[in-house]
Amino acid sequence: MKKIITAIMLIMAVTAISAQENIYSFKVKDDQGKEVSLEQYKGKVLLIVNTATRCGFTPQYKDLEAIYEKYNEQGFEILDFPCNQFGGQAPGTIAEIKEFCSTNYNVKFTQFDKIEVNGENEHPLYTYLKANAENKNNIRWNFTKFLISTDGKILKRFESADKMEDVETAVAQALNTEK
Repeated sequence: MKKIITAIMLIMAVTAISAQENIYSFKVKDDQGKEVSLEQYKGKVLLIVNTATRCGFTPQYKDLEAIYEKYNEQGFEILDFPCNQFGGQAPGTIAEIKEFCSTNYNVKFTQFDKIEVNGENEHPLYTYLKANAENKNNIRWNFTKFLISTDGKILKRFESADKMEDVETAVAQALNTEK
């Protein structure tokens, strides 16, 4: 009976999360462990990405930083959520991850505390992202990206192996469309 009640509560929570209209009601922990609202990003085009420092896709940090630097002044932000769920490829503390990213890729975009993106302990933000993207599957690997419009809605989901040139093109289009 307890399992049935737990399952019903989980279904209700997922339904409530996926029924939200945008991402602005979510709160996340920053790199200091402080809870912050995504509402502070209202009016900006966002790229939300789950990352890892010891992954074959880790060099995407370089491309992400280049896109960030090119478009940040036009109202673009990258929200980086390290995730250790895929092969333990994001080990260490958030401070260690930030140091790695800064030293190796000169990352300046916002990095948040580590989260889970799938399963029982997945962050509600990722429950929403997966439920409302065109591709509703679980996150398959590190560096899955969600492009978000200025009104907090999902424009596109990019998988890890998608070309970074395609991501940049979509960011530029979103910024031009949103003006």
